[in-house]
Amino acid sequence: MTATPEADGDADRRREGGAGRRETPEERADRRWTDLLQELRVAQTGVQILFGFLLAVVFQPRFAELSDTDHTIYVVTVMLGSATAAALIGPVSYHRLLTGHRLKPETVTWASRLTVLGLGLLFCTMCSALLLILRVALHSALALWLVGGMALWFLACWLVFPAWALARTSPGRSRE
Repeated sequence: MTATPEADGDADRRREGGAGRRETPEERADRRWTDLLQELRVAQTGVQILFGFLLAVVFQPRFAELSDTDHTIYVVTVMLGSATAAALIGPVSYHRLLTGHRLKPETVTWASRLTVLGLGLLFCTMCSALLLILRVALHSALALWLVGGMALWFLACWLVFPAWALARTSPGRSRE
């Protein structure tokens, strides 16, 4: 007796632990790659705009008036912005260099990990940029408290709310 494609798909779903979609590993990798690209488009655009503004700051006449601490915060922010851009653009390089080598599932996994790293770096970049801006604008310790509050808001939006939604899903639901 020969196995039907449906039966093979059922076996794949059982191995993956859920009812899920009826897709081959290659189809799943293609879908996950497309989803990842959509996410990266949003993140990359924001990072590139932020990074562009950061690069322009050093050429403003008032930059020379900043304190040593603010200069240090600026340098750290630019370095974080550079690292963020590299991590969020990195998946494109992964895909381009590995295309045609039948490594799509592995490419998606590594690109996804690099994206998560990039989002962590983006969190740090945003907090650092906000600290610099608020220190210059407020000239007080209130800046640090405001950045702390905003950091908590970022964490809530990026981690807590998704974790809460995940916790509210039924235990039998498939991961993808």
